[in-house]
Amino acid sequence: MAATAIDLLEEDHEKVKHLLEQLTDTTERALKKRRELLDKLEQELHLHTTVEEEIFYPAFRNGGNGQHGKMYFEALEEHRAVTELVLPDLKKTDPGSEKFSGRAKVLKELIEHHIEEEESEMFPEARDVLDKQALDTLGGQMEARRKELKKR
Repeated sequence: MAATAIDLLEEDHEKVKHLLEQLTDTTERALKKRRELLDKLEQELHLHTTVEEEIFYPAFRNGGNGQHGKMYFEALEEHRAVTELVLPDLKKTDPGSEKFSGRAKVLKELIEHHIEEEESEMFPEARDVLDKQALDTLGGQMEARRKELKKR
């Protein structure tokens, strides 16, 4: 059975949380591992935020009321904070430094906060306004877009 849009996003959340846990558990000596984890995290975040912003968020926003617009723009801003500010800053930080550890922890906290809001507020709302068929259709579109992005 194909996964719904929410199922796919929750799977992404688990992958990202696992990568963040691994990253914050590393020590200053794990230079290569930190770089590899950061690259993998960046790739997963790119795939996730792209399909979410292009496919899921617009459907959620259009399916609901004014409150959905507020959640939509807050979620976009949280994505921007991570992908344009915190993550690029972390990538420029010496992975052998304590500063890296601190910035990785802040990144983890920001993303975990975002995930918690989506899973406890946005996703239940989406289930109320988008029926199973719509969520299945969105899931198929998201899987296709993800495959397309991976090819690049």
